[in-house]
Amino acid sequence: MPEFNAPLRDMRFVLQEVFDAPALWARLPALAEIVDAATADAILEEAAKVTGQLIAPLNRSGDEEGAQWLEGQVSTPNGFKEAYATYIEGGWVGLSGNSDFGGMGMPKMLAVQFEEMLYGANSSFALYSALSSGACLAIDAHASEDLKNLYLPPMYEGRWAGSMCLTEAHAGTDLGIIRTRAEPQTDGSFNITGSKIFITGGDQDLTENIIHLVLAKLPDAPAGPRGISLFVVPKVLVNADGSLGQPNAVSCGSIEHKMGIKASATCVMNFDGASGWLVGEANKGLAAMFTMMNYERLSIGIQGIGCAEASYQSAVAYARERIQSRAPSGAVAKDKIADPIIVHPDVRRMLLSMKAMTEGGRAFASYVGQQLDLAKFSEDAQERSDAQNLVALLTPVAKAFFTDSGLDSCVLGQQVFGGHGYIREWGQEQLVRDVRIAQIYEGTNGIQALDLLGRKVVANGGVALRQFTHEIRVFADQPDTKYSVPLLDAVERLENLSDWLQEQAKTNPNEVGAASVEYLHLFGYVAYAYLWARMAQVAESTRGEDEAFYGAKIATAQFYFSRLLPRTLSLEQSIRAGSASLYGLDAEQF
Repeated sequence: MPEFNAPLRDMRFVLQEVFDAPALWARLPALAEIVDAATADAILEEAAKVTGQLIAPLNRSGDEEGAQWLEGQVSTPNGFKEAYATYIEGGWVGLSGNSDFGGMGMPKMLAVQFEEMLYGANSSFALYSALSSGACLAIDAHASEDLKNLYLPPMYEGRWAGSMCLTEAHAGTDLGIIRTRAEPQTDGSFNITGSKIFITGGDQDLTENIIHLVLAKLPDAPAGPRGISLFVVPKVLVNADGSLGQPNAVSCGSIEHKMGIKASATCVMNFDGASGWLVGEANKGLAAMFTMMNYERLSIGIQGIGCAEASYQSAVAYARERIQSRAPSGAVAKDKIADPIIVHPDVRRMLLSMKAMTEGGRAFASYVGQQLDLAKFSEDAQERSDAQNLVALLTPVAKAFFTDSGLDSCVLGQQVFGGHGYIREWGQEQLVRDVRIAQIYEGTNGIQALDLLGRKVVANGGVALRQFTHEIRVFADQPDTKYSVPLLDAVERLENLSDWLQEQAKTNPNEVGAASVEYLHLFGYVAYAYLWARMAQVAESTRGEDEAFYGAKIATAQFYFSRLLPRTLSLEQSIRAGSASLYGLDAEQF
C-alpha cells in the first residue's frame, strides 16, 4: 500500500500566500494571542507526522479486519486503540475546540488542513474524532453551563467520544417522523426510548465513555420537525463530580457490514429508557443538532478532498514508474523498452483533472474555514453577518461538490493503475469504496443541492449569492487578474441561471428539484474558478522564487480554465431544459 504524505507545501501556499491567514489571525483578538505563522507551521508539521506515521499505516489493515461486534460490544481493528491513545495525547480532538473547556481554540482555517490529512490517511479512523468534535460544538453552543462543564473537558481530551443519533429505520431525511420518545422525570432528566440506525461510532473500545446526542420527541410535542428535542445521553452515567457511574440503558444492537469505511463502526443503537438531559430548548432540537450537522457536512466534504489527495499521490507515483508503449511524439525514456505512462495524453488528462479539482477543493475549504473564523471571532458585526451568510450558502456546495469530485478523482486514480487499480494491495479500490459514503451520509448530495438552490438562493432571493458573486467581480476587475474574462463569464452564467430559476420556481414547483444537482455543480465549478484565479495570481507574482512549484500552479490553473470550467456550458443547457422530461414517464413505466 502506498504511503500517504500530507501536502504541506501546498497547504502552506493556500494558508499563507493565497489567504494570508496569519494577517487575518493577527487582527482578530481572540486568535492573535494563540496562533501565528510559526505556530501554524509547527501544528501542520506535527499533524503530518501523526497522520502519516501513526494513522495511515493502519488504513489497509483496518479495512481488512474491520470493526467487530460480539454480544453487544464493538471492537476496533488491531492497532486502533493504541494509535488513538497516542492521538489524543496530542490534543487533536480539541484542535479548534473552545479553550474554556480544554480545547486548543485554533482557527478553522488551520483545522480544515488537519482534517484533510486525517481523511487522506485513514477515513475510518478520522470519523471517530470527527463526530466527537461536532458533538462538542453542539453542546458548547446550546447546552446549559452545567452540561458543558460536565461533558466538554473529557470530550476535548479525547477520553470520551461523541456520536450523533438522528436516523431511524423509517426516518432518514424526514426527521419530523422520528419515533424515539423522551419522558420527563422528576429529577429533571428524561427517559429516552427508541432505536437509531447508521450511528457512526455509536459504540467502540477507544474511549471510556460515549456521549450520544439524540433527537427525540416529548409527549406533548407538536407534529413534524417543530416537535423535535435534543438530548445528551451518555453510554455510562456521569456523577456530579465528573467520575463515571453505572452503565446507562444504551446498547449497540449490531453494526452494519458496509462497502467501505469498514474500520468505522456504524451501529444500530437502542435506548431502553436511558437517562438523558435536554440540550437547549424543548422542541427546538433540530436547530441545535444542525450546529453539529453543518460542522460534519464540511468535515465530510473534506473527506472527499483527503481521499482524492491520497489517490492522486499514489497514481502519480505509479504513472512515473509504470512503463507501457512509447509517447505519441516518440521515445522519451530511450534507455528503456517503453516510456512511463505519464507521457500519454489520457493519463495526463486524468492526473491533471485530479490535481486541479483536489487543489481547488483545498483552497475552497480554506475559504469556507476563513468565513467560519470571521463569523466566530470578528469584532465587526457586519463582517460577522456577511461571513455567516457565506457559510450558510457555501456549506452545501462544500459537502456535495467536494465529495462528488472526490469520488470522480478516486475513480480516475484507480483508472491510472489499469488492472492493478482493481487489486487490493495498491490501495486504490479501498479509496473508491471509502469515499463513496461521503456522498450519502450527513445529508445526501441531492439534499445538499436542494438546500443550496431551494433555501439559499430561491427562498431568499439570492441575497448571499449576490454577496459572493460581488466579491468575485471585485477580484476579477483588478488589472492583474489573468483569468478575469473566463471568470466573469462564468459568474455571469451563474447569476443569470439563478435569476432564471427563481422566475421558473414561481410557476412550476418541480423546477428547483430538477435543476438542483446541476446547479450545485455549476456553482462549484465557478467557485473553484475564483480560487484558481487567486492561486494563479499569487503564483505569477512569485514564480521566480520556486519555478517548479509555482510553474505547476500556473499550468494547472490553465488546465482548469481550458478543460474543466467549460463544463458549466453543458450544465447550463441541462438546467435550462427544465423539468418536463423528468415527468414523461408514469411510475409504472420505469
